[in-house]
Amino acid sequence: MSAQRMLFIIMASVILTGIWLTGFGVVHWALYIAPIGLLFAGITGICPGLIVLKKLGFK
Repeated sequence: MSAQRMLFIIMASVILTGIWLTGFGVVHWALYIAPIGLLFAGITGICPGLIVLKKLGFK
């Protein structure tokens, strides 16, 4: 596993820990988008955020 993929997983874990400490029923559903994308990128190696940014015209 590469360092970048491990970083994605650690970042998702930190965000999910914060959501857990706040309470899963209290936080807005939009806060789940970032850790789900980071976990997906960490596990598969495909970054959905990068794909979206490329489609928006960024290099």
